[in-house]
Amino acid sequence: MAEIDLLVDYPKPKRNLEERASQKNPEDVRIARQFGKEFFDGPRSQGYGGYKDWTRWVPVAKHIIDHYKLGPEASILDVGCAKGFALYAFLQVVPTLKVAGVDVSEYAIENSPESVKPYLKVANAKELPYPNKSFDFVISINTVHNLELEECKIAIKEIERVKKDFAFITVDAYRNEEEKERMMMWNLTAKTILSVDDWKKLFDEVGYTGDYYWFIP
Repeated sequence: MAEIDLLVDYPKPKRNLEERASQKNPEDVRIARQFGKEFFDGPRSQGYGGYKDWTRWVPVAKHIIDHYKLGPEASILDVGCAKGFALYAFLQVVPTLKVAGVDVSEYAIENSPESVKPYLKVANAKELPYPNKSFDFVISINTVHNLELEECKIAIKEIERVKKDFAFITVDAYRNEEEKERMMMWNLTAKTILSVDDWKKLFDEVGYTGDYYWFIP
């Protein structure tokens, strides 16, 4: 288990925290947490804001494949796959990979590209519909923190259960009070936001043996 930034090659967008904080309201949070059309393709105040350039994930996928030395027929599961952004990129790098993705959003799955849609299904991270040790590598980006604390623990245990060898997750976190304040200004969907040290304790508590990193706006 190691702290490592495997998203280092992902373009870093400019975030206007003050604007988000001044405009964010309980209705935006409620809508974002439904993970429907508004979250994925609506205004930035309610989620992603929509984007079309899926190639931004390709350098990330290549970095991960190289880092874990994943073979041409390795199996990969994306927990919280949204429209399949990352899986699309993995297949661009190595078309023979065996990929699968789950997300709670029916909208995201229904509006995924035809090239990845057959590999995606609606499911909750708390109950992954796969046998033990089903995947060589499991990835989960900014997903498990959207659950309440005890449910978040269950989801991480599920990731540990279905991985054979490797896993990598990112979660909302902070290292000091300034970063905590920035996180609270930006956050829409996360229900479990912990300090870096508390996340590490949680990983130990639930027996997570994969790698991890943080989202800090």
